[in-house]
Amino acid sequence: MAERPENRVFGKRAKQHVVILASGDKIRHMTIRPWMAAVTFCVAGMFTVGYLAATSYLVLRDDLIGATMARQARMQHDYEDRISALRAQVDRVTSRQLLDQQVVEEKVEKLMQQQMALSERHGKLDALLSRAEDSGLAKDAADKKPQDDDGRSASAAHAIEALMGITPRKTTELAYAQTAESAADRTDRLFSKVTLSLKDLEHEQLTRIQSLTEGASERADAIQTILRRSGFDVAEEATADDDSDTAIGGPFVEPETASDAFEDSINGLDTALDRLDAARRTAKKLPFGNPAPGSTVTSRFGNRTDPFLGRLALHAGIDFRAHTGTEVHVTGAGKVTLAGSNGGYGNMVEVDHGNGLTTRYAHLSRVLVKVGDRLKAGDAVGLSGTTGRSTGPHIHYEVRRNGRAVDPMGFLTAGMKLTTYMD
Repeated sequence: MAERPENRVFGKRAKQHVVILASGDKIRHMTIRPWMAAVTFCVAGMFTVGYLAATSYLVLRDDLIGATMARQARMQHDYEDRISALRAQVDRVTSRQLLDQQVVEEKVEKLMQQQMALSERHGKLDALLSRAEDSGLAKDAADKKPQDDDGRSASAAHAIEALMGITPRKTTELAYAQTAESAADRTDRLFSKVTLSLKDLEHEQLTRIQSLTEGASERADAIQTILRRSGFDVAEEATADDDSDTAIGGPFVEPETASDAFEDSINGLDTALDRLDAARRTAKKLPFGNPAPGSTVTSRFGNRTDPFLGRLALHAGIDFRAHTGTEVHVTGAGKVTLAGSNGGYGNMVEVDHGNGLTTRYAHLSRVLVKVGDRLKAGDAVGLSGTTGRSTGPHIHYEVRRNGRAVDPMGFLTAGMKLTTYMD
């Protein structure tokens, strides 16, 4: 059998190394193969490398530990320097923030005072607006108020809250933030916004008050002009009327001096409303109404041919066409002084309106009031008819001043003009 190629070297068989081990009578031998030699060499090399590495570590360990500690010390110094710089920056920001916060608090206090003043003004203004609305002057103003005044007040309140919300923490955050607007700039902007809003609100209040004052004065002047043309004066009428429902009194105290334009305007509006109320009260007490609204006049005041005698006679009142049973209304507030049959007047009601002014309602089919009754303008005094010296159903109406008959048409005409200013 042919020999394997690996066992031949240049035609000769390679010799293997044999290790013989003898122990007593026992003899052992072990053939050393190439791979065993390679393994032994590798193990010896690894051991040598490990030994050299351990020896180097032991020799260089102190140097490595020293270098590491030095590096950590440098890093610690760097962090401490950085922390010191940051603390210094925080101190600067905090100092400025404290100053800004003090300024903010002062501005907020001023704004709160202004808002409280406006709230007090609202309280005073509400009462006058209610009076003006009852007088027919402030309906538009009352509808507008919740939308404008309250809206601006709410906006001002929100802005004040925003100013109060600038805390030290937020100020510091603003200082570190990369924005173009600083905390002080934001504070000034909000303060300017609130101040402008409050000033606009104050201006609107003054404008509204001025408008209401002018309206009340114009109406009062118009009513007083009509009353004077009818021969009455508001001041005299209010003084002479013992039945006034506006009784007032109290010890005399010197008037307060108005501190600002708002107080002046409030006092002016109050005075104008008082004048208007006085003029309207006077007008309502005087016989400016119509005893038979919608009825036509069949006979006017003055000389006419008497329907029974056929000769000239004074007709002391005016007649209104009305079917029997039509309600007859008193033309002004007053007190009933006569209610019943009265000669040619038939069933008649007489009402005293003060200042020597009385009205009569005659030829009634039925009297609905009694002597002593106090009536308001428009109350029914009876039903129309044809009692007394009458040719048919109608309403006879007279106006007398100090017992002397005057033309009722002057009062009816004045009453139609007053209608525009009474509601």
